[in-house]
This record gives sequence, structure tokens and C-alpha cells, in this order.
Amino acid sequence: MKKKNCDLMDRRRFLAMTGQGVCLLALGGLGAARCSDTYCQSGRDHYLMPAKMWKRLGGGSVKCELCPNGCVLDDGDRGACRVRKNLKGSLYTLVYSRIAAAHVDPIEKKPFFHFLPGATAFSVATAGCNLSCKFCQNWELSQANPEDLDAERIGPDDLSRRACAVGSKVIAFTYNEPTVQFEYILDASAEARRRGVRSVIISNGFIRPEAGKTLARGLDAVKIDLKAFTEDFYGSICGGRLKPVLENMAAVHSTGKWMEIVVLVIPTLNDSPAEIRRMASWVRKNLSPDVPMHFTRFHAMYKIQNLPPTPVSTLERCRAIAKEEGIRYPYVGNVNGHRWENTYCHGCGKMIIRRSGFYHVENGLRGGACPFCNTRIPGVWM
Repeated sequence: MKKKNCDLMDRRRFLAMTGQGVCLLALGGLGAARCSDTYCQSGRDHYLMPAKMWKRLGGGSVKCELCPNGCVLDDGDRGACRVRKNLKGSLYTLVYSRIAAAHVDPIEKKPFFHFLPGATAFSVATAGCNLSCKFCQNWELSQANPEDLDAERIGPDDLSRRACAVGSKVIAFTYNEPTVQFEYILDASAEARRRGVRSVIISNGFIRPEAGKTLARGLDAVKIDLKAFTEDFYGSICGGRLKPVLENMAAVHSTGKWMEIVVLVIPTLNDSPAEIRRMASWVRKNLSPDVPMHFTRFHAMYKIQNLPPTPVSTLERCRAIAKEEGIRYPYVGNVNGHRWENTYCHGCGKMIIRRSGFYHVENGLRGGACPFCNTRIPGVWM
């Protein structure tokens, strides 16, 4: 099939037209809830689509094999994610083409610091998540049933068309847990590639390695929210497990797709120097010292309202520990204007990308290399 390229407008013109973080589902100019592509289903529930990654167990029951929850479902049951359902002995997704939120964000907000700096991402979400983090920033989406949210039907080719229309050269599946929309992302990322649009996900990483690798092969970058580095935290705070996340991270990284890691540092829960040291050491040994790690500031959210914001000194300590453990690009996040949100060459130590908030990026790289010492900087730059 002939590749259809986006005619991308420059960043300044785009921001002038859309503003910052505009909710595009509210803009009539992007079209009504109608999809003309071949993936959309006709009939009563046009978000229903046969699911992948499952098996029949007999007696009408099925087992979902998308994530480590491994939900066993009788007829009519839904998985822990709320969006996969057994209907008469077959598993279906309830959120194919169901978009409950759409914004245009700078790619740095995800955050991706080594992936197309200064680009804008057409960011979309649906309902559902396979974890239940007590500090979730987007719990209204992640902990909702799909039928409880207003949504728009945006098919795979319509999604990339809309990204082009608003000048975004990246589609980001984000806000809720995108892997629960597995089937849609597979199709939408393939359509995006045909139009010259990149695709990324912002994920908790709680997915089986086989599924993670399948998804990653169609993407351009993956950002993993590594919640902590203890099984106790994952079990008591997130309703999940750490080991499967680490297994999936290693599997996804083996595909060669760009990866960045974010750690939301929560006072008293996952901020001990020993834990951060173990985490950074694991990343260096099992992934790469070139995988950026973002240590970001916590603010009271959802079910955790009794803890203060993370002290900036704690974030700086986490960054220093990661650096000591051999991580070349550790960052401090959610602290606007902090010096460690800039990128410094691991060869000569000079600043090569300056950031001040999400909308001010000065990229000094020359062909992906440091302009001072010519060291190649790991990332996706063009």
C-alpha cells in the first residue's frame, strides 16, 4: 500500500491554533462520532470486537492471556480490566475504537525526553486498567467501566487522519492503561505507520511478555511506569506484581524499540535509597545504561491523600543514585525549571537539550550527536 504522509505544520503554528492540552473530543471540527474505515463494527455495539490472547477452558469458560492477571471468565463475566468480556464462550474487547479522551500534548509531557523532542502527540485513551493503583492520576478513566464514560468512535485509520489534521506526528496511547486496548492499538499503529505517523504507549508494563513484544513491534517507543521495586508495594498499593513487569520490560526492550522509564517517587512508600539503587542497577544490567529514568514528584491523588509532595531533595537523591549505578540519563520530573530536566551529554557533560516546562525545548543535537564532542546520544531524534 502506498504510504500517505502527514502534512505537518510547525510547532508554533500548531500551538497557536490548538492551545495547550486541548480536549479534542469537544471540538466539532474533528468530526462527529462516526467512522468510515473497514475496522469499525456495525450493529448495536460498534465497540465490540473479538479479542486476541485467550483460550477456551470448556463449559463456556475462557481464560484471558493478555496480562498476568490471567482472568478465568464464565459467560457474561468481565476481566479485572473491566473491558474484556466472555460472551457465549468467546472473549471480546468492549473498547475497540472507543475513545473516551483525546488531547494534544507535547511529547515531553509523557514524558519522553529522547524521542522526537519538541514534537506534539495526539493522545488518546479509553476506559479500564489491569491494575488498581491507589495514587492513580487518571482514575476516572482507568477505574471506570467503558459504558460509564462518554466516548467517540474513532477507527484506526480515522485516528491517524485526525493526528495529521492537528499537526501531530505522534499518536500516544495513554492516560488509562493502553494495553487493555490491545487489538485496537495493533490496528491503529499499523494505519499510523502507513501515514508516516509514529505510535507510542505509556504503560504500566503489566502484560505478558509475548503480548508485550507483539504490541511493541508495531510501535515506535514505549514508556513504562515502574511503580516501585518491591513485591509488597505492587501487591498492597497497585493490586499487581513486580516480577511480571520486569519480565515484560526485558522482553519489550529486546525488540529494539525505544524505551524510557518513569518512577513516581512517593514519600515513605517507594523512596528508600536502597530500593532506588536496586532498581537502577536492574535497569542497567537487564536493559541498558542508555534507558532514561525519570524520577517524578508525587502529589496527593485518588486514595492517597495523607502524604505530602515528594521533597525535591529526594528526587535529586534518586537521580544521583541512578547516576552512580551507571544510568547515563536520569532525570528529575514534575519540578518545573529544575536543572536535571535538561539533557547533558554522557561524554563531555555539557548541556545539549534545554527544557523549561513542556513547551520550551531547545535541541542542540546535530544529527543525533553532541555538538561539543560528537558523542552519539541514544534516542530517536528524527
